Amino acid sequence: MGAGLADLHRHLDGSLRPATVAALAAERGLAVPSDLPFTPGMGIFAALDRFRFTLSLLDTLPAIARVAAEICEDAAAEGVTTLEIRFAPQLHGPPIPDVVDAALDGIGGRAGLLLCGLYGEPVALVEHLVDVAATRPGVVGLDLAGGPAPAHAIRLADYAAPFQRARALGLGRTVHAGEGRPADEIRTAIEVLAADRIGHGVSLLDDAALVDLVLARGTTLEACPTSNWHTGVIPAVAAHPLPRWLDRGVRACVCTDNTLLSAVDAPTEQARAAAIPGMSPEKMRQINHFGHEAAFPRR
Repeated sequence: MGAGLADLHRHLDGSLRPATVAALAAERGLAVPSDLPFTPGMGIFAALDRFRFTLSLLDTLPAIARVAAEICEDAAAEGVTTLEIRFAPQLHGPPIPDVVDAALDGIGGRAGLLLCGLYGEPVALVEHLVDVAATRPGVVGLDLAGGPAPAHAIRLADYAAPFQRARALGLGRTVHAGEGRPADEIRTAIEVLAADRIGHGVSLLDDAALVDLVLARGTTLEACPTSNWHTGVIPAVAAHPLPRWLDRGVRACVCTDNTLLSAVDAPTEQARAAAIPGMSPEKMRQINHFGHEAAFPRR
């Protein structure tokens, strides 16, 4: 916790430096796609497809460690004093424990690390992430990222066992939920997966009883306004429900999500949040307080 900014939702594979993208691409003989950055209204699945290229650059342990280190350096330069980085180590090629250790080496104690299962993946894979996290104090939490697709045979509720085990081990739990999808997804994340925090959660206010649940549990929402605008979840940053959440007493913080792909940093995201109609200096102080307070503890 500190007097600076908090960023609890920053994806490693979406937050490379542009110069590092160019260097890693050159090493691999790849051309950087001209359409790599997100664009407003592109849709969640089109956005997720952009990670194919960045993941192709993060296929070695040194590259993973380098990017993790640079994210910490960049966040510090942005005035972020509470940082969490998340990624899905199963997507990077080398064995999962080695990938996690490389990221932790790069972080060097400067940020908490979250391991992401992905919607639709086998439950056993998410169980393995919990196994890896259990022996690594630098891993502070478990996430479920991506989004459900019609072809997925595994539903959100099916991940209850690994998330409940993460809870028993003292790991924090967060879930990408309500990101342009029904609010009931948020309820499942909280009640079945024991989520402490919700990534995005834009549809929360569609369900008054769910708001009551969030208030009762003290759940913190990780707001990512620029990302939500890019994926078409909201038509403009000004339409984000952040001030209405705060008016209802909901705990929320503001996060960058993907600094490279959304071409954003923490001060820019904070400035955009501050300009949403209904925000105020006091609400901005609140979101930073909630962000520091909701960070998952180191074990």
